[in-house]
Parts: sequence; structure tokens; C-alpha cells
Amino acid sequence: MTNEKRPLVRISIGGDTTFVEQVQIKEKRSPQKKSKNRRLPKDPKPKEWLAKELSQLRIADYKPFNFVDGEGVRCSLYVSGCKFACPGCYNKAAQSFSYGFEYTKELEDQIIADLGKDYVQGLTLLGGEPFLNTQVCLQLVDRIRAEYGTTKDIWSWTGYTWDELQLESADKLELLSKIDILVDGRFLEAKKDLTLQFRGSSNQRIIDVQKSLRQNKVVIWEKLSK
Repeated sequence: MTNEKRPLVRISIGGDTTFVEQVQIKEKRSPQKKSKNRRLPKDPKPKEWLAKELSQLRIADYKPFNFVDGEGVRCSLYVSGCKFACPGCYNKAAQSFSYGFEYTKELEDQIIADLGKDYVQGLTLLGGEPFLNTQVCLQLVDRIRAEYGTTKDIWSWTGYTWDELQLESADKLELLSKIDILVDGRFLEAKKDLTLQFRGSSNQRIIDVQKSLRQNKVVIWEKLSK
């Protein structure tokens, strides 16, 4: 067996020079950054989530006379409970169906009285997920229509898309049929844009519900600026 000599390499340490055998050194590569796997909201199958099974008829908050939840001065009802679990949700506490307080006749009376102010344009339903709390939302919406007709408009946010709602349960379709404006779709962190009008990510749309139902296609709110 022959001893194969390895090439020598000259090195200097502390001013002294010596020769050592060259050893094969693997090239040290900078670790590649793993692509960030963005978390996504949950995607339900049609009729997988039902208000009658999930809602505990609770409210996360009620905010009268605000300017941020739609056009004009609005009264906003935040219902409790949402299954979409959108990463980056601005109201994560309200994802729990047990969060907040019980919806009562007293609260409903207060909302109706607040809406009676001449300067209030209408009601906004948020959450949580209004379409998983249809018992509360339909009761309030029906009373508003009974007392104010169409003089007060009704907006709602939802994690469902318009197309998904068309395949949903009867209560969801009933609520959809009774509102004026729908902001649809999950909040997506990858499409977050704080400059958008009344929504957090660019996939979401502001839909004129009544025109869309009449034309059997999505019609975007005519006052959309961005």
C-alpha cells in the first residue's frame, strides 16, 4: 500500500511559518433563507359552518356614531365569533363565540334610538362574523326595516366571498338579501394595504348587494375610489 502525499500549504501563525497538508474543505454556503410560508385563513365547505350550531348570541362591542365602518356616520355592531381565523385579524378576541356580552332587547332598543338621529346614515355589522350570527343580525335588520324602511342603509363585513355565500344556508342568504353593501372576503396578510377604502386587503371587495342580486353578478359599489 503506497502512501500518497497530499499537497502542502504554507501558513503563518504569530509570525512563524510552517507547512501543513492541505485538507479538503467543503465550501461553506450561506444558509438559504427559507421562503416564508404565510399562514392563510380557513376555507369552509358550503354549509360547513352554521349559525344555529355556533352562535351564542353574544356581542363583542357596540360603537355608535363612528366614521370608519362604512360611508357616513354609522352605528356599528360587532358580533362575537368567527371561524375564518385570518392571520393578522385586527379583532382577534372577537373570534371566540363566547366573547363579550349577551345581545339584549335593551341593546337593540338603544341601537334603534341611535339610528333615529338625522345625521346617522345607517348600521354596520362586523365581528366576529355576522353571517355566523344570523339570529342576532336578522332580528336587528328586520326591526330596522320595519321602523325606518330603506332610509337607513345596512353594511356588513364578512369573511365569505360573494360566490361562497350563494352556496350557503338559507339564513345567510336571507341576511344577504336584506343588506345594502357587503365587504366580502378573508383578510389576507400578503395583500394587506392600509390605503384601501373600508377594507384591509386588496382581495376584498365593496359590493352593492341589491344591484348584484338584480343583475345576478357582482356589482362593485359605485363610490369606490380605491
